[in-house]
Amino acid sequence: MRGQKTGVADLPLHSGEVPRWLFQRMALLAREITAIIVMEFGTAEFLRRLSDPFWLQAFGCVLGFDWHSSGLTTTTCGALKEGLKNLGDELGLFVAGGKGGTSRRTPEEILARGELISADPAGLVYASRMAAKVDNTALQDGYQIYHHTFVFDREGNWCVIQQGMNPANRYARRYHWLGEKVKSFVCEPHNAVCCDLVTEPLNLVAAESEEARRMNALLACEKPEKLIKELNLLKSLSLPPRHHILLEDISPNRLYSVFLKTYEHQPQDFVALLEMEGVGPKTIRALTLIAELLYGTPVSYRDPVRFSFAHGGKDGHPYRVDRRTYDQSIEILSDAVRKAKLGQREKLEALKRLSRYALRGD
Repeated sequence: MRGQKTGVADLPLHSGEVPRWLFQRMALLAREITAIIVMEFGTAEFLRRLSDPFWLQAFGCVLGFDWHSSGLTTTTCGALKEGLKNLGDELGLFVAGGKGGTSRRTPEEILARGELISADPAGLVYASRMAAKVDNTALQDGYQIYHHTFVFDREGNWCVIQQGMNPANRYARRYHWLGEKVKSFVCEPHNAVCCDLVTEPLNLVAAESEEARRMNALLACEKPEKLIKELNLLKSLSLPPRHHILLEDISPNRLYSVFLKTYEHQPQDFVALLEMEGVGPKTIRALTLIAELLYGTPVSYRDPVRFSFAHGGKDGHPYRVDRRTYDQSIEILSDAVRKAKLGQREKLEALKRLSRYALRGD
């Protein structure tokens, strides 16, 4: 049930809402596109595509959202969830979570599908929770997670699409996870990262932070009094500029109760520490600073960054959504899916041929 982060995308914050007439069509078109991909390639392949930030961006554009807007993430995921609401059992594909308060209902929505899947739903809940914890706590890049969508299939394959907001630079950063081929949640979980802005984060999921992760877990087992003493000492030292970012907003005395809890539980490793309720960004930041002060433990500040026009966009970029064309697209795909279920695959084969012609430039 472990996951692989496959990408990050940075998007400017946009205001405004999707009109209901467009969202309804987005849900219908998302349903038909998903059904065809699942019929042709299976649910695992659809999850792989969702975990690709560029594919999701293209998917959102085809559905009629503006290509460079942060709202593409939440709206596309919302349309996918709405479109598959009554089709999940048939396809063996389910969507949980969403934006704001809806994201906090992800565990119960996963568990509600327990009888429909062959995997242990508790493992899926754990994967969902750890993906959010890692991006909010172990990777501190200035973006607060406010959207979390968890997509999974009957066999227990899964992917996560979540997004964080940075009000200071008015950008949103998207994080993608894929539930396959990864050994650890906390060591280089990214496969690819895609964004425009580079920050200087506290990156405890970098390979070069392995010793820092180990020392975090060891220090968490120390008596709170010792840790508070070291933090107060840090507050009085003259430190390099980068430490100003890490030390701000840390109140040693307020962390006492958290340190008492970690001391009582004695976490065996960094993953166990990260799993603990109440252990958030400030706790991890404080332990990392103490480890660096006491033992010279290196930690990475490397940002995990390496470096649409089918139906128009809701704000009129590159042009206004053409409702008639949009409805025709839904009708064509819906008819192709319906006939394919009856063994009549002519329309699906025609769509395949059309895509091949487009790729060749014929």
